[in-house]
Amino acid sequence: MTSIPGPYLLFLGDAPDRLIAKTACGILQWRPELCLGQFRLSGDAVDIGLPDMTPAEARAAGAGSIVIGIAPLGGGLQPEWIAPLLAALEAGLDIASGLHARLRDHPALAPAAAAAGQSLHDVRRGEGPFPVASGRKRTGKRLLTVGTDCAIGKKYTALAIHRALRERGIDATFRATGQTGILIAGGGIAIDSTISDFAAGAAETLSPDNGPDHWDVIEGQGSLFHPGYAAVSLALLHGSQPDAIMVCHDPARTHIDGYPDYPLPSLQRCIEDNVRAAQLTNPSARVVGISLDTSRMSQTERHETIARVAAETGLPVIDPIATGAGAIVDALTGSGA
Repeated sequence: MTSIPGPYLLFLGDAPDRLIAKTACGILQWRPELCLGQFRLSGDAVDIGLPDMTPAEARAAGAGSIVIGIAPLGGGLQPEWIAPLLAALEAGLDIASGLHARLRDHPALAPAAAAAGQSLHDVRRGEGPFPVASGRKRTGKRLLTVGTDCAIGKKYTALAIHRALRERGIDATFRATGQTGILIAGGGIAIDSTISDFAAGAAETLSPDNGPDHWDVIEGQGSLFHPGYAAVSLALLHGSQPDAIMVCHDPARTHIDGYPDYPLPSLQRCIEDNVRAAQLTNPSARVVGISLDTSRMSQTERHETIARVAAETGLPVIDPIATGAGAIVDALTGSGA
């Protein structure tokens, strides 16, 4: 992904909130030096705090690519996006996308890119070929983030733990498994675009044998409790063979996002079911902490919620942005994991 020219103009379209614009928000949070401006199709779209720019303005300011910063349900290119993306190509910008729908397969975008001499970068692709998972125990240590739902902090938690490990001088690598993580890390495997029979094998490939004290911090995907995306979560649990599991949760959320008939599981059930699944390939797998999204809480509410969840679970509890991940590194290094 290092071949995508920067800096970026982040395309927000008509995204109503940060949840839908999670790709743009993630890049801005972890690679702010790459983010030049935002391109919104209306004033009602979410504002992530960057200057509003047209593609031509962004190109004049030095942008190299427009990055689709939206993750709509189903991952498709929306018809109303095509004209602005064509304008971006004409202005001299490459297009980068983490959607399931590939830019190069679109009948208008591919020829327009060729005519403009620009490139289309499809980040979300299962490279392969990958082997069927072997189940062989690998050297090194692994931490995997899981969640009670999608878009609930798994990537941010993994990045915060990776940062905290490196700040302590501990050898660690962030292993990206989704489009935003790949754009942030510069590499990885889009697990949800890998053929299901080989997804666990791809997770093994992503986190190979390593030194005995090295931590692979693996970005989770989906949720075991999501009616649409549970399969990718299970593949990561089996293929990653995590020694340590972080459970991510939004205390304000009551049901699976977009599925009002599916209530969120309790933290205890999430812990138990993820450990049970992970122990198929690593009998020593255990949950080492809870990560909460408290971004919509006051400081007092955050403190009270973190204390309550810690008391209920007996585990260290963090918010990856508000508190950092030092408590989790303490747990990892103090437990001898």
